[in-house]
Amino acid sequence: MADCGLVNLGACLPQKFFEFVLNILNAPIKPFLNLTLKLFTEPINTSLFSTFWIIIVYVLSMFYALLLVGTGFSLMLSGDNATKRENSKQWLRNIVIMIVLIQASFFIYNLAIDLSSTMTTATLTLLDSDFFMISIEDINDLGLAIIFGIVYLLTLLISMIILVIRYAFVAVGVVLFPLAIFFYFFQPLKQYGSLLINFLGINIFVPVLGIILLVGFSTLSNLSVFSDMKIIILIAAFNLVNISMLFLMSFSIVKAGMSAYSQIKNLGVK
Repeated sequence: MADCGLVNLGACLPQKFFEFVLNILNAPIKPFLNLTLKLFTEPINTSLFSTFWIIIVYVLSMFYALLLVGTGFSLMLSGDNATKRENSKQWLRNIVIMIVLIQASFFIYNLAIDLSSTMTTATLTLLDSDFFMISIEDINDLGLAIIFGIVYLLTLLISMIILVIRYAFVAVGVVLFPLAIFFYFFQPLKQYGSLLINFLGINIFVPVLGIILLVGFSTLSNLSVFSDMKIIILIAAFNLVNISMLFLMSFSIVKAGMSAYSQIKNLGVK
């Protein structure tokens, strides 16, 4: 709209008032929103834990020789038993694959993080930045906008907390990833290795699901039936994202705990 003047003063003043009110409502939201979206898209820095990764890989490397020697003895003692020979060969192949994956685990892990960040950033470009801002059409909506604005702010705060926890899990996960690979290829611990890999994978890629959900809700807000409910759509979208992230992040932990309890229980029965 043009600058206010005597000719358009009647139409200009209400518009300027609404813009002033919207700026006040959106001012405290913008920093929380920017940090939340940054936590969604920013690649996680794992370099702080590279020293710990080196230590873990060094410790695991001590087992390589034992595993190779044990497999070699098993292969020599298998004799004419085709099943034992085949099992020994399969175990030898698994050890070689395990060694290669563990040694490259830092780069594989960071590649997965970069892939997740790229997918999240690309999906976020489908969203209009105005979608995240509070808007009102009438002075009668001001009271509701203030109330829902506070709820929206608290929802963003919860999202930030969840994403910070997820950031910590993924950052520390670079140390756990080589252990997960070792467990996965070590038959007695394979189940725990699989659960740990699943947990780290979910935490790495869960922001992609979150942004996809936001894109879906953004599309809903364009429908005429939801045109006057944008702030409710925003709150519902972020709450669903929060619930989905919490569920996925905790599911593998609960599953791992239940599996461990089941194994201990079975051992006790035996």
